[in-house]
Amino acid sequence: MKDNDTYDLSWDEWDELQRPAPETTQFDEVVEAAISRRGFLSGIVAYGSGAAVMGTGLLNSTSAEAQTAGRFAFTPIPIQTDGTVHVPDGYTWESVAKWGQPLFSDAEELSQETGVSVGSSDRVFGENTDGMEAFVVGNRQVIAVNHEYVNTKVNLPASEGETTSADDVLTLQNMQGVTVMEVADGPDGWDIVVDSDLNRRITHNTPMTMAGPAAGHPLLQTSADPAGTTALGTMNNCGAGKTPWGTYLTCEENFNGYFGSSDPAFEPPEGYGRYGIGMEGRYGYERFDERFDVSQNPNEPHRFGYIVEIDPTDPTSTPIKHTALGRFKHENAAAVIAPDGRVVVYMGDDERGEFMYKYVSNEPYTPGGKTSELLDDGQLYVAKFSNDLTGEWVALTPEATGMDEAEIAIFSRVAASNVGATTMDRPEWVAVNPVSVEGYCCLTNNRNRGVKPNAGGDDTSVNGPNPRAENNYGQIVRWYPSNDDHAADTFTWDLYVMAGNPTVHDDAYGGSSNVNEGNLFNSPDGMMFDSTGLVWIQTDGNDGNEGDFAGMGNNQMLAGDPATGQIERFLTGPKGSEVTGLTWSADRRTMFVGIQHPAAPFPDGEGMLPRSTLIAVRRDDGGLVG
Repeated sequence: MKDNDTYDLSWDEWDELQRPAPETTQFDEVVEAAISRRGFLSGIVAYGSGAAVMGTGLLNSTSAEAQTAGRFAFTPIPIQTDGTVHVPDGYTWESVAKWGQPLFSDAEELSQETGVSVGSSDRVFGENTDGMEAFVVGNRQVIAVNHEYVNTKVNLPASEGETTSADDVLTLQNMQGVTVMEVADGPDGWDIVVDSDLNRRITHNTPMTMAGPAAGHPLLQTSADPAGTTALGTMNNCGAGKTPWGTYLTCEENFNGYFGSSDPAFEPPEGYGRYGIGMEGRYGYERFDERFDVSQNPNEPHRFGYIVEIDPTDPTSTPIKHTALGRFKHENAAAVIAPDGRVVVYMGDDERGEFMYKYVSNEPYTPGGKTSELLDDGQLYVAKFSNDLTGEWVALTPEATGMDEAEIAIFSRVAASNVGATTMDRPEWVAVNPVSVEGYCCLTNNRNRGVKPNAGGDDTSVNGPNPRAENNYGQIVRWYPSNDDHAADTFTWDLYVMAGNPTVHDDAYGGSSNVNEGNLFNSPDGMMFDSTGLVWIQTDGNDGNEGDFAGMGNNQMLAGDPATGQIERFLTGPKGSEVTGLTWSADRRTMFVGIQHPAAPFPDGEGMLPRSTLIAVRRDDGGLVG
């Protein structure tokens, strides 16, 4: 639970309750055999130099001179353990949009006693912000932002968080999904443009088109949609992305937790187990909305777990679920153009022991040209890393997987296992450097590494990019596509950073050499590059600030220099919160950051409800921020 018991379990905590504890005896053996400092270093030497494995930045000095000679236009800040946001001297932050804040003038304001009314729940800014992107529409600025999940106790205070009616379910469904909103910078700072014709809420009930190889497949057909081409809603929207043609990509992550069965004798169909679909939903939707009752609609879960494209310029447009990009627990989507014009989308599957993916369109993108099929007609790949610092993207074809194209799209995890992909330590956000041909992926943590198989029974022993068992700290893997071509089938790789605590450990759990007492962090999660090529790292980890996590404080956002490996702390969030989601204003003078599930009464102060909030950060001198 969070420190403030007003709040429910986070998704990670909820997921932990569904899984058995690791076998500690086996874990101890793995630690002694493979993760001792000597064993770790000798393992590196066996297949490459430390410089090659850990990246050039990890050999740089962590002296005061090196720390102050970098590219950062701020003085690094210390950890914090309180209930508000902190930024460096010379910077200020302000609230832009808070959970329950009206997007339209006919919406009621959030009540501190009763939350948001069901009638206004799809007319206000949703809860628990996550991935976001900014867009310019004419001379206006628009932000699309995800709302990953809800805290039922503050949304349903009358029933202490229990769903007791269809209205309760509808309220929860409306408070999630996506907000598209116009924002403007005025005399009092950034704010929502209320009643803008671009404002829009996309919820668990918004009609969507199913596209790509799985559209119309029998596994996607339901009694309400016998054609299997029109779904309702998008859920558990985690990270995000932006297409080269200016649309928003929202990513469905832990969709499995929304479904349950009214029939205890219901036999789950094949495929449920690998995706974690159980018989009791997290929010009790199945008791009041039969669409989420798998005993009544066993195919409904197959219609979630995709990447959804939204046009922020047209509030009447229908969102599109692109099945060609695979079905799994999508964290985010990083889109880039290959030298030949084809569209490449990198993706992570956020679960312990799952995989990294890449999609490459068959046709090239032409500015101003047709884009409707670029995310539907292409090839899905999965990553296979070798310990010699090379890797390949294995095409998930019918010949390689033994599955047809629709089955690959619907059961991508199974297809990836069939070709022997490398199991990873929770692949979360992927980011592509805009000034260098390289990609990065946050591997957040994995307490099961080397301890037990994942749901698919794949090998989870330690390996090159995942070198630690019971990995509570996480790392960031970096890869360099062959021939500077993101569409290439091969790559080389290293680790940009291994988070750890050198004040507690003197082995691999102390982290890489660019981790020091002044920049300690754990569980890298969100990640974005700015236009100058600095990488911004956001965390969602243990903020207890004791034991293995002593000196790390609250979750935070750090800036990293890919060229030198230097990493410095820029922002800290309130106690209990995750710092997640990042984008910039059109002039790059404002940085928008998401603060999810704060435990303290943030941002309104003592006696008020904690509210997930989108904040704006800028320099006092009006200079560029990234």
